[in-house]
Amino acid sequence: MFEPIVRGITQTGVRLANERAVLSLIAGVPGVSNADIARRSGLGPQTTARILSDLETRDLVIRGEVLRGRRGQPATPYRLNPDGACSIGVEIGWQHFEVLLQNIAGEPIAITRRSYAYPDPRTIFGAIAADVETLLAGLSPDRRRRLAGIGVTSPGRFGPLLDQLGAPDGTAAAWATIDIAARVSRETGLDAMWVNDGSATAWREITVQPIPRPKGVAVFFVGTFVSGGVVSVGDLLEGPYGNAADVGSIMVHQRPDRLSYLHLVGSLHALARRVAAAGGPLLQGAPRRWDWAAIEAEVAPWLDDAGHALAQAVLTTTAMVEIDIATINGDLPESILGRLLESTRRHLDATPVLLAQRPRVSQGLAGPSAAVFGAAQLLLFRRYFSRDWDLFEAEPAK
Repeated sequence: MFEPIVRGITQTGVRLANERAVLSLIAGVPGVSNADIARRSGLGPQTTARILSDLETRDLVIRGEVLRGRRGQPATPYRLNPDGACSIGVEIGWQHFEVLLQNIAGEPIAITRRSYAYPDPRTIFGAIAADVETLLAGLSPDRRRRLAGIGVTSPGRFGPLLDQLGAPDGTAAAWATIDIAARVSRETGLDAMWVNDGSATAWREITVQPIPRPKGVAVFFVGTFVSGGVVSVGDLLEGPYGNAADVGSIMVHQRPDRLSYLHLVGSLHALARRVAAAGGPLLQGAPRRWDWAAIEAEVAPWLDDAGHALAQAVLTTTAMVEIDIATINGDLPESILGRLLESTRRHLDATPVLLAQRPRVSQGLAGPSAAVFGAAQLLLFRRYFSRDWDLFEAEPAK
């Protein structure tokens, strides 16, 4: 149960913690009643009523019709007000960026995507700012005032993998000097928060999992390279510098019997290199729009090798971090993602396991734009909601 008062916290801090607890219950249990909020949170009825009144005045929640005919006093249901707040998510990826406008209820309002050969720090921030302004132009002045800011996500500061994309000399060094959140903030005039793309993807994944959500989840996302992260009991495994759980950098045995990295075996970049070596077409733009049938001769062996590498990475992650399930998602057509999942399971089943239990593997539910959604959601979560994960895990309202 949520503990409303913690020793050493100021009254303002207590009030804010209580408010976040109430909002979290309303987000996790849409339609929850005022009486149920008081019961589940441990707050008194009068305190709950004051908080709900304040949240309603600020347009963060909507009061429903009074429910009569039930045992006890008539109950008033509450839901998040989709128009109460919004945020922008920005994903700066290896070969694309996405800009998302999302409301506090987690619903997308608008999204844009641009593709490129590599992220050029000289031009990308201006392009992002232009797309941000385009999305904001559709908001009324009142809704624009309710914008919480920008959650921006990227694979750290990119680093040596840029060389794999043929980026010019000096590109990695240029990225190494950039504070990405500060640069986005300067270009857009909005507050910005940075989070690693794997962590953003993992956060989106855990929020779309059905209740009761797994306590521990390892997330693998197959894009240009392989990103991912770990969520344990509602906490992101981010590390002191924000780049923990870099699953793509896990070392794997690449057949025949040589070491490599998951990035270089299980990624779309690895597939593109196979296709190029076979004299196939240059793979550009959104992978879901590629002509996959035309490159099937290279897709089939890539799926086998990628599944073999992912199975090893799943076992390594499970050995280090206690998880219930590993999810595999990607910027892929559903049919290809399904085949990749089958390949991973097959190789996992064929591998001797010394763990207490063989890890479960399932298809991710977060979709191909998981990172940008996760970044936008994390900004709102950290602004408005409680860190007490059990509040989101409550049973549905009755």
